[in-house]
Amino acid sequence: MAKLVITGPEGQLERELSAVNTLGRHPNNSVQLLDRIVSKEHCVVEYRGNRWYLRDLGSLNGTYVNDQRVAGEAVLHHGDQIALGNTRAIFHEPSAGVAPSSHGSGTYAAATQAPPAVAPVQHAQQPVFQPSAPLAPQPLVPPGALAAAIGSTTPPLVARPTAPQPPLPLQALRNVTIGGAMMESHVRTKIAAELQQFMPERTVQDVEALRRDYEKLRISYELQRAVGAELDLDRLLEKILERSFDLLMADRGVILLIEGGELKPRCSRARRPGPEELVVSRAVVGQVMKEKVAVLSSDAKLDPRFSESKSIIMTGIRSSMAVPLLYRNELLGIMMVDSQNPNAFGEKDLQLFTNIANQAALSIANASLARRIEEEALARARFQRLLSPAIAELVVSGKVEVKQGGEPRVTTMLFSDIRGFTSRSETMHAGDIVQMLNDYFERMVEIVFKYEGTLDKFVGDEIMALFGAPVAHPDDAVRAVRTALTMLDELRAFNTERNAQGRPSFEIGIGINTGDVVAGYIGSSKAMQYTVIGAPVNLAARLCSAAHGMQVLIAETTWNLVKDEFEVRELEPIKPKGIAQPVRVFEVLRDRVTDAEGHV
Repeated sequence: MAKLVITGPEGQLERELSAVNTLGRHPNNSVQLLDRIVSKEHCVVEYRGNRWYLRDLGSLNGTYVNDQRVAGEAVLHHGDQIALGNTRAIFHEPSAGVAPSSHGSGTYAAATQAPPAVAPVQHAQQPVFQPSAPLAPQPLVPPGALAAAIGSTTPPLVARPTAPQPPLPLQALRNVTIGGAMMESHVRTKIAAELQQFMPERTVQDVEALRRDYEKLRISYELQRAVGAELDLDRLLEKILERSFDLLMADRGVILLIEGGELKPRCSRARRPGPEELVVSRAVVGQVMKEKVAVLSSDAKLDPRFSESKSIIMTGIRSSMAVPLLYRNELLGIMMVDSQNPNAFGEKDLQLFTNIANQAALSIANASLARRIEEEALARARFQRLLSPAIAELVVSGKVEVKQGGEPRVTTMLFSDIRGFTSRSETMHAGDIVQMLNDYFERMVEIVFKYEGTLDKFVGDEIMALFGAPVAHPDDAVRAVRTALTMLDELRAFNTERNAQGRPSFEIGIGINTGDVVAGYIGSSKAMQYTVIGAPVNLAARLCSAAHGMQVLIAETTWNLVKDEFEVRELEPIKPKGIAQPVRVFEVLRDRVTDAEGHV
């Protein structure tokens, strides 16, 4: 009696064949195959004129006999190997010429039992690929024949003893760790990871090379269709694993990415529910990372070479594949899948998984690039509010480091505020106050940035600016004082415009001091701000409070650094609040004018 011995995602079954047998995912088929990438009505196996024929029903992913896609129909012979999606079958016809009965029968063999005494599928040294998209229009089965087949009284046989259930959703693994003893070799097969390259059409002479190129294109199309334009890395990794489970008979999978120089699990999935955890063999990971090759291990639990690999024995892995994620020859990470079924993967599956990894690496690199561009754009926008555009670009590009937690720096602090602002605001409309401050701040900040200062903060009508943090210049004190004088000139012009509009003018006072401070990000975990802390900051603020309208006061430390650049006059020492000793104070009058020979 002719029969099919079928190995699929749910286990193994033997199906004795009737005269007409339909195979597919729909429960009305003679043989229901719970395989996600098998079509609802995939193919027909029927007996005509003392011969067995297999006819494809226009399935999306095709039907293959001995690695050749069936175009129309094919004659079956004893021992032929049939492939439908992730399902494999071997055709048996022990007594050729004996007509089949009108009804077939089947027996279920659980996946935990020993495999049937059938020669395993032998893989050629050069893998032959199975494209999933149709190569040519496929003839459909005549409607009458299909109706007769589906209407057969033969009960559907599925690869599980209970009623068919929909495929279980993938679940996240409870934990993924890298462990296991190191070994010299525990890989049955390995192949070099190929880059996504294609030969010009006129140079292709080998049909197998053409099939390999077609397979790369198919995987690229299938994966791109699945992941779309997803740029969120976590969701992208989930979609990549889901698609891998659609194309491979895997029970568990994980994607590990290199982050901070270390390989870390970023996404993991399992086909069956339960509190599973995955222990990844350190030996497999080491070989993939070192040699940048794809590796396949089959029947690892039974292979004596694995006797010392505790990680493999512990998890009971019988088949596993690991492939590098390579983008422009840079290793981004590793993809791994495993299965509890013996001989679940072959060399063709390894090549298929490698093609998936090639496209996945491109998608991961694109997502990482998009995320980096977004982060840089946000950082640039944030820094451009505090720094001049030139310095902001240095910080964003990493040429200048802004340390969190603070670092000691010599910095010149400039404080300015509007004289009599509190009393003035009591007589002005709130909208007019906001408009006046916005126009005033816009002009003042441009001057701070012109001399490459850092805008620390606005406090009401007060401006705090830094020179020397986060970027230092040899003449930071000079830049600060020149900023102050330019601010006064700009305010005079601003007041002229306001007077012409019938609006009142106003004055500002400025205080400047230089000293050793701590600069860095300070605040809470939810709100951080770049600023400086230290006694010199307090003195600069006190000088600003002591300054009269349109007056610039500097402390002695700043005067020592700028006395050759500006004309100043010393005022009476003052004793600011919170400072024990009186301090020398200087009023900046103007730039020091020199002749052609440098004389004052």
